[in-house]
Amino acid sequence: LANRMQHALFREALSIVEHDIADPEDVDKAIKYGFGMRLGICPPIEVMDMGGLDLTYAIHEYLFPHIENSTTPSRLLTENIEKGNLGFKSGKGIMDWPKESIEKANKELIDGLIKVAKALDRL
Repeated sequence: LANRMQHALFREALSIVEHDIADPEDVDKAIKYGFGMRLGICPPIEVMDMGGLDLTYAIHEYLFPHIENSTTPSRLLTENIEKGNLGFKSGKGIMDWPKESIEKANKELIDGLIKVAKALDRL
């Protein structure tokens, strides 16, 4: 269930980059500093009920025609894989990942998850 929802987000993130709506760094920042911060506290169904299903409907009616609905993997993935750009594994993926950046990202993930778990009293 969680992987399905996560990869729907990934598909849209890749589409935004592919269509030059935003660069990869801005896509990540929009999640990291935007709605991603609240997901552990206020999940999607609750957000919809909280804001009103009529508002959710109106947003969906406007936005859904513009959301990615492809049924095959992104060309951004395919092209990078063909070039051997596998992300952290190779030091380059959609973005460049020098060793120091990989170490920093991994540390931030672990530290951040611990902080969130403590803040939400889940440890």
